[in-house]
Amino acid sequence: MTKPRALDGVRVLDFTWVRAGPMATRWLGIFGAEVIKVEWPERLDSFRRNVVTVPTGIEPGPNSPGMFADQHVNKRGITLNVRSNKGMDILKRLIAVSDIVIENFSSRVMQSWGLGYEEQKKLNPEIIYVSMAGLGQTGPDHAYTTMGPSAQALSGQTFLSGLPGQPPAGWGWSYMDDSGGMYGAISALTALRHRDATGEGQHVDLSQMTTGITLIGSAFLDKTVNGRPSRRPGYPPGNRTTWPGTPVMNNYRGPTTAPHNTYRTSGDDYNAWCVIACFSDDEWTNLVNVMGSPDWAKDAKFTSLAGRLQYQEALDQGIESWTRTLDKYDVMERCQNAGVRAMPVQSSENRVEHDPQLKARGMFSELEHPVVGVRKVQNAPFRLSKNSVEINRHAPLIGQHTVEVMEGLLGISHREVAEGYNDGTFWPSGMPMYAYVEEALR
Repeated sequence: MTKPRALDGVRVLDFTWVRAGPMATRWLGIFGAEVIKVEWPERLDSFRRNVVTVPTGIEPGPNSPGMFADQHVNKRGITLNVRSNKGMDILKRLIAVSDIVIENFSSRVMQSWGLGYEEQKKLNPEIIYVSMAGLGQTGPDHAYTTMGPSAQALSGQTFLSGLPGQPPAGWGWSYMDDSGGMYGAISALTALRHRDATGEGQHVDLSQMTTGITLIGSAFLDKTVNGRPSRRPGYPPGNRTTWPGTPVMNNYRGPTTAPHNTYRTSGDDYNAWCVIACFSDDEWTNLVNVMGSPDWAKDAKFTSLAGRLQYQEALDQGIESWTRTLDKYDVMERCQNAGVRAMPVQSSENRVEHDPQLKARGMFSELEHPVVGVRKVQNAPFRLSKNSVEINRHAPLIGQHTVEVMEGLLGISHREVAEGYNDGTFWPSGMPMYAYVEEALR
């Protein structure tokens, strides 16, 4: 028997683009919400135009980028010209029959459309409107626009990242897009719970830049508790920094734990590394036993944490002389069986294709897409015992479900829908339509 989905019966109108907003609606869709993504072929989401993520051998086009295909699973897609009076009237009808409206434009866009929260509330008193602007809807700078790197810089993440003595580097991937998406989904669910209890909708004003501040909590605590300002050289300990007094090398060294580093393992693979961390003297003793109790590890200077911290260079050299004799997964298995925290450094191929733990938990599943073929997409990192959490619909082709939504949800006649395609309401005038759109119109 198929388990019900937690958000069955909840309808989400999705105006999101790039990544943070689409990730929020992705989670709502995986939970079971009916997500309707609104697009327009002449103003495509930048990830629909991102040829870098088009799989090898697939012709580039708005339906072929892999990133878009992963971000928009479990959604339906419609095309609608909201710049026309007819398109705006249809959009208002969609708001009236939806539970949640979510967008991540700058703070001025929805107001310029005449669809701020007060206007949406007139159309649907119970509507939950989630806005995910870079700087939120209030404050002196709320109208400023942001993207991942700029919001990252403003949040303080960029300042803390990079090699000592070098310019701030940023975090590479825009983690704020993913964390912002999660916060977007959480806030929508919170407002939904409130509405179900009280019958009242509300406006959720989320600042994506502010969500980035939650990722640097250690720096905040160091300032408020210890009175120390944030600084990049040697702080915080991590794989891009060194603690003062330690050699400049790729390490995780810090002032509280040793060993705590990345160690080279056997083989010529560029990714032959394993992380080992011992958080107590007992764990260190276990590691010594796993390594076969070599003479160097029995030295009195390593028996205490203070000694291991003081002599980290010699400690790491000794450990790596052992790890270099083993495969990284062998190091993990031996250490874990002895109660030592060790994990291999995994590449994308390692995780997606070979990790037995992720496979057992169904983290990646194959999904057939009409353009890019059968590809793996990431599932939710958790399971619900009473509800289904699954991906069962590929990302929509642009405008794939317009006819279905207009006729099935809004009750617009087939003749009126066909007229909408002719007058530029559902498709740009003069732009050739895709075969699947023409087929839906027949």
